[in-house]
Amino acid sequence: MHLKEGCTLLLKVRKPSIPVILNTNVIYDCKQDTSSNVTVLKEFDVLRRLKHERDITISLGYFKSVADSKAFKHTSLTYQMMIEKLGRENQMDGVQYLLQQMKLDGISCSEDIFTSVMNYYKQAGAAELALKTFYRMQDFGCKPTVKIYNHLLDALLSENRFQMINPIYNNMKKDGIEPNVFTYNILLKALCKNNRVDAACKLLVEMSKKGCSPDEVSYTTVVTALCQLGKLEEARELMIEFTPTLPTYNALINGFCQEFKIGDAFLLIDELMNKGIRPNVITYTTIVNVLCTVGDMKLSLAILAQMLVRGCSPNILTFTSLMKGFFGEGNVYEALGMWDQIEEDGFMPNAVAYNTLIHGLCSNGNFSKAVSVFNRMGKSSCLPNATTYSTLIDGFSKAGDLEGATEIWNRMMGSGCHPNVVVYTCMVDVLCRNSMFNQAQSLIEKMSLENCPPNTVTFNTLIKGLCDKRRTDWAMNVLHEMKKKGCLPNVTTYNELLDGLYKEGNFGDAFQLANEMSERGIKLNLVTYNTVIYGLCCVGMINDALAYLGKMLVKGIQPDIITFNSMIHAYCKEGDVRTAIRFMGEMPAQGCCPDVVTYTSLIYGLCERYGLEVAMVYLLKMLNEDISPNVATWNVLVRGVFSNIGSSLPVCRVGDILGNG
Repeated sequence: MHLKEGCTLLLKVRKPSIPVILNTNVIYDCKQDTSSNVTVLKEFDVLRRLKHERDITISLGYFKSVADSKAFKHTSLTYQMMIEKLGRENQMDGVQYLLQQMKLDGISCSEDIFTSVMNYYKQAGAAELALKTFYRMQDFGCKPTVKIYNHLLDALLSENRFQMINPIYNNMKKDGIEPNVFTYNILLKALCKNNRVDAACKLLVEMSKKGCSPDEVSYTTVVTALCQLGKLEEARELMIEFTPTLPTYNALINGFCQEFKIGDAFLLIDELMNKGIRPNVITYTTIVNVLCTVGDMKLSLAILAQMLVRGCSPNILTFTSLMKGFFGEGNVYEALGMWDQIEEDGFMPNAVAYNTLIHGLCSNGNFSKAVSVFNRMGKSSCLPNATTYSTLIDGFSKAGDLEGATEIWNRMMGSGCHPNVVVYTCMVDVLCRNSMFNQAQSLIEKMSLENCPPNTVTFNTLIKGLCDKRRTDWAMNVLHEMKKKGCLPNVTTYNELLDGLYKEGNFGDAFQLANEMSERGIKLNLVTYNTVIYGLCCVGMINDALAYLGKMLVKGIQPDIITFNSMIHAYCKEGDVRTAIRFMGEMPAQGCCPDVVTYTSLIYGLCERYGLEVAMVYLLKMLNEDISPNVATWNVLVRGVFSNIGSSLPVCRVGDILGNG
């Protein structure tokens, strides 16, 4: 074999380049034939040299020098060794060339070579090229086998090429190749990733009928998919049909934890232990994580203790979950203790751990410490990612620190880390909080140019900022702009705009916007109704507000404290205190308790309508319910004292007011 200029194809690489000039005169591990002065090499010698040489450039130089000599003719095994070395370095052009050279030399490619090539294409994210190579397989003297089909299907699955998987599977059956359990498992994963879990359940039945019993991976794949869709009972029923293993139990426990059904998760742990299956670190960490999420730190620490007693060592995710939990309850000292534990146990903090620490510090206002951790992260092997930057920018934004947020943004851009939509949205929020709306809009326009189109949350952030600063006209223009760009507004978009319009007294546009919501099929939520009711109450349109309250109840949406306070304040303002008191009487039935705003509105109405003496009754009632008056309450009472002097309010008894209430 002579490579000629073809060797340059070997040098077209995507990873560190192989030098173009290669020494072709070096022959390693050679034995001299004294009769002919020709170097003799054995296959074993060549394989050993290729195997132990770590430098791909030297390996390729040696491979070529052997090929150019007459002492050795490369075999299927030496080709395979070189192909695997190039594949591991992602040198797929070189792999293709060697395959072609094998064909020219009349050396058949083995099944192992082709499965290796499929794997390397998968690693390179080039499943389509794997498919093209597969269709040329017979040109290389290799017939398709179930193993080769499986590796090809797996490569397609890794890139979610679902539309290609079924034709390949059908082609496999036409070739008369029986699928094995690995084939079916790939198909099950493809169906589940494509949210076709019902089809996956049918495939489990088909497997059994064809004499290919589903294994642990088969069932765990389907159980996990069912849990992800919230179909926990179906997953539970499926587990009855086979002998579940620990991974399957872990999948179901995780499903119950995702739904916050912690009691059911504990029952599953008891069940698996009764079957002699020992929970592992995944089991315990799943439980610890959900307990930390709901704020039950005492129980999560008890689980950690139980874990240690049973000889199961926690991992970095366990400590990260505990750290997140402590930060969530504001216990920074204990959270930092978990971080120290991560380092003491010899774990290398990963991006999730660093981001959890930075987020926790920002959430608790410790920005200097968060930046210190960020700087330390940049010096470690774990570099900051988009989540790290967005966390810091969001923290500075909520603290109103434009300078801090801008510095982090600039450092991100300087590091070569491209901002994603979350980072952009956080920065838009920073600018809006500082009334820099032109810059915020320019940033949104830049997003599209950077192939990172703004989403609904991004536009909502700008709209909220504008409405908060009474720039509703501009906010309405943003609504039209987002529609033009194909970004559909949601209920939050309309709620922000409605709130802004009502605050500005622009009822015409507000009503039009509410109608647009109905036309677009956007369901009004509690926030929408409260916004509309509050706006109508502010301008004395109580009957219209009452009509919306009726619609709200018909839709099955339960009013909350904001709904009641809006109506009570409106009636008190109109002097209809009796109706306001009736509304307050309805609150407990709707799961609401009067608060300081409720009582302050009533005291105001009573002072204005009946005088201070009657209002004092509700002040005492308020104090008896352990509700402390605020500044607004005392201001109302002070005004009532001065209004009461020399007033001619109608004389009435409290019982008269309450009697009709």
